[in-house]
Amino acid sequence: MIARRWWAVAFALLAATALACKGQEGAGGTSPEPDPTRTRVVAGLPSSMAAIGDSITAGYGSCFTLTNCPRNSWATGDGSLVDSHYRRILDGNPAIKGHAKNFAASGATAAGLASQATKAAATHPAYLTVMIGANDACRSTMTATSTFASQIDTALRAVKTASPQTRILMVSIPNVYRVWEVGHTSRLARSVWSLGVCPSLLANPTSTAAADVARRQAFRERIDAYDGLLAKACTRYGHLCRWDGGAVHDATFNLSQLSALDFFHPNADGQNEIAEVTFPSSFTW
Repeated sequence: MIARRWWAVAFALLAATALACKGQEGAGGTSPEPDPTRTRVVAGLPSSMAAIGDSITAGYGSCFTLTNCPRNSWATGDGSLVDSHYRRILDGNPAIKGHAKNFAASGATAAGLASQATKAAATHPAYLTVMIGANDACRSTMTATSTFASQIDTALRAVKTASPQTRILMVSIPNVYRVWEVGHTSRLARSVWSLGVCPSLLANPTSTAAADVARRQAFRERIDAYDGLLAKACTRYGHLCRWDGGAVHDATFNLSQLSALDFFHPNADGQNEIAEVTFPSSFTW
């Protein structure tokens, strides 16, 4: 019955937003034209970029279907609903038009980042965004911090080896614990979460039992630990890697910025928020 109600909601939302999504191009589609009326004064704008990471960067759930929607990616999206890094760069540097690749994959963990990094580096992007870690914490057995650190280093080495001039933006993991904070009082969100969304955090969402409180706190602490490791990995990489300073993790989002299909992934508004807080003031690092 829960699944049936969920799909009823999904179809209703899909019908209500069909016109909003109509005409947008996905990955490999027609890129938008530069808009000179909103050109940003940003130094060193790159002429090519790529993105690696998980379902957030892939835009999963942001087109009101439970699939990847790269046109709404905060990083490389070329649709009209999200003012992505790609679109912002395009406004100031038309040379980047059509030169943005998204290698992010739904369900990806740090273990798979090296493969993505290798593919991205083969395109020799001038600029590369990296966001990973939420799925490592959402697993029933969270990835050990030592393993996570090693996997991130392996991925970054793949970039440095194949494309040593690529500038990297290492992005912090969103404060996934806040998903529980803003959603656990919603009956609909709880119904969707019960289908298996990030159980290490969202199982028994209204429980105040000591074990459930401790489990959620352990999740929160692991995300914080991963963010610390991402920052250190960026420092070890060298001057061509910039850490976002925890900007995404510190961003305060609300329920209306999450997908109405899973109440977990950011919708287009949430993707816009990520793009806004992470877009560099300069690309000269």
